[in-house]
Amino acid sequence: MINEYQLRILPEQAASEQSIKQYVSREKGIDIRTIQAVRILKRSIDARQRTIYVNLKVLVFINEMPEDDEFVHTEYPNVEGKPQVIVVGAGPGGLFAALRLIELGLRPVVVERGKNVRDRKADLARISREHKVDAESNYSFGEGGAGAYSDGKLYTRSKKRGSVDKILNVFCQHGASTSILIDAHPHIGTDKLPRVIENMRNTILECGGEVHFQTRMDALLIENNKVTGIETNTGKTFRGPVILATGHSARDVYQWLYANGVPVEAKGLAVGVRLEHPSMLIDQIQYHNKNGRGKYLPAAEYSFVQQVEGRGVYSFCMCPGGFVVPAASGPHQLVVNGMSPSNRGTQWSNSGMVVEIRPEDLTDPALQPQALELIAGSAEAETERLIRESKASNGNDIHPLAVMHFQEKLEMLCWQQGNMRQTAPAQRMADFTRQKLSYDLPKSSYSPGLVSSPLHFWLPPFISGRLSKGFQLFGKSSRGFLTNEAVMIAVETRTSAPVRVTRDGNTLQHITVEGLFPCGEGAGYAGGIVSAGIDGERCAEAVAAYLEARPQA
Repeated sequence: MINEYQLRILPEQAASEQSIKQYVSREKGIDIRTIQAVRILKRSIDARQRTIYVNLKVLVFINEMPEDDEFVHTEYPNVEGKPQVIVVGAGPGGLFAALRLIELGLRPVVVERGKNVRDRKADLARISREHKVDAESNYSFGEGGAGAYSDGKLYTRSKKRGSVDKILNVFCQHGASTSILIDAHPHIGTDKLPRVIENMRNTILECGGEVHFQTRMDALLIENNKVTGIETNTGKTFRGPVILATGHSARDVYQWLYANGVPVEAKGLAVGVRLEHPSMLIDQIQYHNKNGRGKYLPAAEYSFVQQVEGRGVYSFCMCPGGFVVPAASGPHQLVVNGMSPSNRGTQWSNSGMVVEIRPEDLTDPALQPQALELIAGSAEAETERLIRESKASNGNDIHPLAVMHFQEKLEMLCWQQGNMRQTAPAQRMADFTRQKLSYDLPKSSYSPGLVSSPLHFWLPPFISGRLSKGFQLFGKSSRGFLTNEAVMIAVETRTSAPVRVTRDGNTLQHITVEGLFPCGEGAGYAGGIVSAGIDGERCAEAVAAYLEARPQA
């Protein structure tokens, strides 16, 4: 017999299968000797009150054992000799597109400008050690994309776009812990995700697909307004319809599309800093306990959001027990991001703290002097040129690449403030709200080093002012959060793509170019690992329909 129960129990009671058995036996009147196994279906922590509870949905197996696996397997057939589809980019969008293509009987050819996930490690280490950024191998470019070395958080709200469970099960099939099927905020960990990504690549190869590293798409092949393939920096040409999954940092791709008449449009994003607290302090605040999380609770998470002067100010990509990393994708840039190992065991917790930026903000007369100074620099003629270019033919719309230019110039400004190295400008949190320079900085996880800098002074006022007011509101709602024990590390700009590559809502093809399927976060249709994976699968299905090779029932 199998019974399903909803349990609300203390952390120590949820700590092991045996303790859950004991609780079920006592509360449900079941002889513990008959309980053969307990399988957790869902798990979440309720920390709203001083007494912390763990909510569990469990299956209890009485006088029988589970027979099925803990995750659903997907069958991947051999696709040698099948119709070929080009997948540009081996991030989550591209990898899940390639795997779904195999399911549908199509042969993926994946081209990735960066290195494989293991070889990227040396280039990432060089950023911290030597302050040198390889423009083709960094935290954004390479196998696994921006997600491979940036935590592996799998929480998403994009549940209407496709099957979240399918994405999580595919991860489990390739080596991820089945805990990601259970937890309310699933997480693989930056230390374990590379192996999972390698296994996904091996599935593609074993089924007859191709994966080409250090192969950058330099141009689309367009014949009679139809995409027929790509040209690459290696001199190789690959033929077939194209799934374009290049990620949110491939600015050269956006520039090529715009220059060659493929319509794109400016898209909003969020900009701010990476905020780092001692993890013990966050545990104390979130768990309402001066002793922190104790033995049975994980490193605490938080989520904040407020409206300030008509724009959202919010936490983003919270990394409990994690560290802050240099995430630039080219020279003369300083960008930060956060990640956590699977055990979330460091002494720091961080999150992006960002302010919503909309395209129209860059044409607001009240903000133009601030925004366009960043876009164009101080040259008056260049500023006037960009003001003209920032408006389309109707005189109202923002230039398609204006938000990208704003993002790019803010990263350059941050790099200059960091002594033209990967040394990040930083300021204590309370000092920032008081508009006061921090004369010293706390110990930080950011390995290239920090330099004290007046972020309140040089960040654009429409960002710094809203951020400061947001911090003050967060401090009122969560006592102890607004503190000089926390340090702000600049600058967080890669929250999403600054450009959208437009596509038809039904076919997912580019509206004006046949055979091009813009995909994932870089195309402006996803916002994280899972949503990018879902979009990758949808694009693969759209290509199958385009090639009249629909999935079999």
